[in-house]
Amino acid sequence: MASISLDLLQKYSVPGPRYTSYPTAPYFHTGFGEADWRRALAEAAPDRGLSLYAHIPFCDSLCYYCGCNMVATRDYGKTVPYLAALDREMATAAAQIDPARVVRQLHWGGGTPTYLNPDDIRRLMAMMRTHFMLADDAEISCEVDPRELTFEHLAALRETGFNRVSFGVQDMDPDVQQAVNRIQSEFLIRQVLDWSRELGFSSINLDLIVGLPKQTVDSFRRTLERVSVWAPDRLAVFAYAHVPWMKKHQSLINEADLPDPATRLALQQSVNDMLGAAGYVNIGLDHFARPEDELVRAQQNKTLWRNFQGYTTHKDCDILAFGASSISQTADVYMQNDKKLKSYQARVAATGFAVERGLRLTQDDRIRRDAITRVMCDLELDFVAFGREWDITFADYFADALADLRPLAADGLVEIAPDRVQVTASGRLFLRNIGMCFDRYLKEAASEQPRYSRTA
Repeated sequence: MASISLDLLQKYSVPGPRYTSYPTAPYFHTGFGEADWRRALAEAAPDRGLSLYAHIPFCDSLCYYCGCNMVATRDYGKTVPYLAALDREMATAAAQIDPARVVRQLHWGGGTPTYLNPDDIRRLMAMMRTHFMLADDAEISCEVDPRELTFEHLAALRETGFNRVSFGVQDMDPDVQQAVNRIQSEFLIRQVLDWSRELGFSSINLDLIVGLPKQTVDSFRRTLERVSVWAPDRLAVFAYAHVPWMKKHQSLINEADLPDPATRLALQQSVNDMLGAAGYVNIGLDHFARPEDELVRAQQNKTLWRNFQGYTTHKDCDILAFGASSISQTADVYMQNDKKLKSYQARVAATGFAVERGLRLTQDDRIRRDAITRVMCDLELDFVAFGREWDITFADYFADALADLRPLAADGLVEIAPDRVQVTASGRLFLRNIGMCFDRYLKEAASEQPRYSRTA
């Protein structure tokens, strides 16, 4: 990857969306209710595949950096009413759609899905198979915390059909782990990786985070060296978003311990250099994969897509998401569930759904979503092909975006030709900034803007 200057990083380190959706979640509204969601499910095209998501919010302990909707508790009894609510919500959703629709992708996130004991892992998966028809070759994945994990947990996942796992590693340095309250040894990570390979999981992902307190370039290079030896199929290297106004527990982090901009830049440069040297392809933003991985092939074939689970090869699927705070998506509708555990459970018990807010996309939303997604997935945008697909004259429709892209072109982040815009090697680090040029909502008055994490 091309070298990035500190001046460039500071210039483009501004608050901005990650574009796992467009419009982004802050623009969902409570005027969208349960009747709207039922209508959206009934109207969904019967030939579209399904992607199922279950949110398991429970964790044994609190990681100070966490930005997820989670509940730290040692009271396992809390899972009993929650699993019952998931079962009822899934049954209600399944009754609204064509039973012949096939599940192509299934994912459990959290929190910590493997907070569930092995028997409840089997139970939840049996519920999902009862309500929905899974394809024989479905991609079935689970986020896993190596701590508190046993071989039996992984065996239960594999036995019930899971073929992919994603482990939260974050950073292997003891000082960093202490600063974020997540202690896990190298032996522990090696053990769970060995178990996973022994059990035959077809894909293993590791999550890392840059920008954590007490992180240094040297310490994180040691983490990257170990990770390269472990040789996972994929890596997600997220930039830590310090948003204590949204996540109060992040105030437990001493801000003086956070890396300064120069260190964050050097950390990011180390990630790209070392993972590139280890043979990984930078898909874009924060995802890396081996050259033979289907994500790399999809990017080459221009079939890569982006949704709430990040980069995916399953563009033509509706997402049915279950559990507190989870976000569902049809072709032109987003819906988010109630975020609070007790009210989510009470609402599902009452009506079968827990719709908190949502949004029906306009034609402009759909056009701009496609443009942003194409930039973040294909790393280029063909004006003629895009205009033909959407029946627009690209230069006229996106005159504002092209004007906003020119300063980025001057800084070497994109190349603008008469027929296309192309992301440069340097620009891959700034995909969020490039996407922002196409975002109509960000052009509203600053006083109306939601607060986002910084892009770099």
